[in-house]
Amino acid sequence: MNPYIKFVEQLESQIKSAEKFPLGEMKKCRRYPVKKNAKKVLMFSPHPDDECIVGLLPLRLMRELGMQIINVAVTQGSNKSRRTDRLEELENACEFLGWTVVKCLENGLEHINPETRENNQKLWRCSVAVIEKILREQQPEIIIFPHSNDWNITHIGTHWLVKDALMNINGSFSCFFLETEFWMPMDQPNLMVEADCQTLADLIAAASFHVEEVKRNPYHLLLPAWMQDNVRRGAELVGGQGEAAPDFTYATLYRIGKFENGKIKDLNLSKKIFSKTNDLKDLFC
Repeated sequence: MNPYIKFVEQLESQIKSAEKFPLGEMKKCRRYPVKKNAKKVLMFSPHPDDECIVGLLPLRLMRELGMQIINVAVTQGSNKSRRTDRLEELENACEFLGWTVVKCLENGLEHINPETRENNQKLWRCSVAVIEKILREQQPEIIIFPHSNDWNITHIGTHWLVKDALMNINGSFSCFFLETEFWMPMDQPNLMVEADCQTLADLIAAASFHVEEVKRNPYHLLLPAWMQDNVRRGAELVGGQGEAAPDFTYATLYRIGKFENGKIKDLNLSKKIFSKTNDLKDLFC
């Protein structure tokens, strides 16, 4: 008898059972104090719900280092009739995690994609100016946005939107940046961050506040499997080809760099794999 059949059947059974769990009805998860004059982390989310999918590191930064996490709602989705509801779902998800939300415009930015950047420069410049204004006002220590080939046109558009805004800022502004992946893996991630079970469960619960989206596609229940695959890939993509996998079950991959003196540069990290017990302060030295 194949001994793995029980293992596979139990995984399937657990997912089916979780489909009956409540959506967006949990009380706020445990509150973690944000330090006075806390450093700010700005997450530029292409759509409401992206903040939960890639939000492992910012959640750890808040809980372990007392940083303030601000989710910038770049768009509120393409369905105009759902935009008010999607913003409410986003606010509920962020409230659950202890994050705040900044809107770009009343109903979010429009047509954030490579075609607009190429063919409608007037609209694109207006959108870039909105992001630039937020960066100047917030003065974040860290910004988070999708990588340049994350398949979905709004994810790719958000990448260039944030980068173009950075290049417009002159003077002494500097920040670390983290590129994220979801729809398409990055070719060269340089950072793997482990999730413990409680943190992952909180991200899944937060994603469930995007009620209508997860009814359509219950991706929140597959977040553990995605993080498991990140461990598989990250072991060699981040750790080095042929290297042994770390003893992680769940992780998220990122690409970290720094914007300084008007230039975007990669970082050559001495430590690239952070377990659930490693001190994240070492990442931003």
